[in-house]
Amino acid sequence: MIKLSQVLVVEGVYDKTRLARLVDTLIIPTNGFGIFKDKEKIDLLRTLSKQQGVVILTDSDSAGFLIRNRLKQLLADGTVFHAYIPDVYGKEKRKRTPSAEGKLGVEGMTTEILQEALTKAGLDCPVTTPKSRLTKADLMLWGLSGGNHSAAKRQALQKQLGLPARMSANTLLEVLCRLYTKEEVEQAIKKAV
Repeated sequence: MIKLSQVLVVEGVYDKTRLARLVDTLIIPTNGFGIFKDKEKIDLLRTLSKQQGVVILTDSDSAGFLIRNRLKQLLADGTVFHAYIPDVYGKEKRKRTPSAEGKLGVEGMTTEILQEALTKAGLDCPVTTPKSRLTKADLMLWGLSGGNHSAAKRQALQKQLGLPARMSANTLLEVLCRLYTKEEVEQAIKKAV
């Protein structure tokens, strides 16, 4: 498994699922062109790009490059690395037909190709020590997971911290660990809930 200190940004959830087996880091999908209308996610990516850097890994088709180039502009104040996959023609197993350009996306690449793409991106691979050692148990103690109204409490906290509303509890935990100390989270919870 490759350990990255940067956050990995991919196009969709299938890409995220594919890379989660290969890379140990926070992986954030753009949901395709949906990123362009998601101000909260863009703000989160800006923060992450300034604090620890992001790696953009999109498909090698025109849509992937459009997303990549737009993110490059939006994150210009931060640290952005680019990982590229080659043009490999074919179709992903889950699809009935090939893509419009006939190229495989990130989800269809072999492990070796993905490893090489990340290696060529010039990344520093040691893991950055998280700011805090929060656990799922902390989220449960604070009522942010596994209880009545926990989703609403998480959303209130996310709003207080300026984070996207559609984060799962697991993604929220990873983001909190990377951006905040335990004390900062506790203070934000007091203000939000």
